[in-house]
Order: sequence, then structure tokens, then C-alpha cells
Amino acid sequence: MTARAGILAALAAVALGMTGCETLDTGGNAAASDAMNAAIRQEAPGDYFVGRRMYKRDYRVWGWVRKPGQPWKSSRLVMLNEQRTLAPDRARNQIGSDNNTEYKLFGYFSGETVYEPASNRFYPEFVLTGHEVLSTNPPDIYVQARQNDPAVRLLQQPR
Repeated sequence: MTARAGILAALAAVALGMTGCETLDTGGNAAASDAMNAAIRQEAPGDYFVGRRMYKRDYRVWGWVRKPGQPWKSSRLVMLNEQRTLAPDRARNQIGSDNNTEYKLFGYFSGETVYEPASNRFYPEFVLTGHEVLSTNPPDIYVQARQNDPAVRLLQQPR
């Protein structure tokens, strides 16, 4: 009987813990997906990355980074190493002002991971050596538009 009570207590704890979980809206917008895929197909191959800035007040991650021609679902949420070049918003002394801006990024993944305390996770380190703005109004890459809101604590992988 004690084993059963332990299992029931564990299940109750899991159920209580799930009450605060984020509900995901998996319904996609076909037009947005088509626009996103069309933009990716037009990217020239090369020795650069494509980055989407995702500013969050509570987190210190920079945003999503992927190789050109690859879908956003293959991107990685990164911590930026700015020892060689400052991030665009930091260089202007306007932190977060470039939220949802798409960049051509020059640099490399160091192979190291960096701890981000607010999310209690480790993220790959991207060493930034240069950047160019691709778009200040790019197609939506998120399943939930709320992910663009700096106040929303949602770190969901792009579609």
C-alpha cells in the first residue's frame, strides 16, 4: 500500500507542476510559412549565418542562429560572445531595440556552452565578428506570435 501511495503522490506532484506550463498553439499560418520558406530559398550560400534577434527582458540569450538555406526549426538559441564585435543593439546603446530583426551574421560557434541563469539552461556560444541587417520586418518564424513580446517568458523553437 505504501508503494501505491508513493506513486499517487508523485502523480499528484506532476499534475500540480503542470498547471503552470505554457500551452502551445500548434496551429500554423500557411501564408506566413510560405513567406518564410520563400525567403529562405532565396538566401545565397556562403560563409555566414542568419540570425533572428529575440530580446527577452528576463533572459540574456541573443536569439536564433541558423545556416543560410536551412529552415528555422534547425536554428539554435545562442549566447553571443561580443569580445570582437558588439551586438547591434549594444553598439547603439539601445538594448533590445532590434527585437525580431533578421541579420546576416559573421562569426562562428566556439564549441563552448554558456549558462543562462534565468532559464537555468546552457546555450551554445556564438562569437560575433560582424553583422548586416537583412530585414527589420521579416516573416514570422514562431508558432505563437507572443514569442515576439519581450515580456513573455517563452523560448519555443521556431517552426
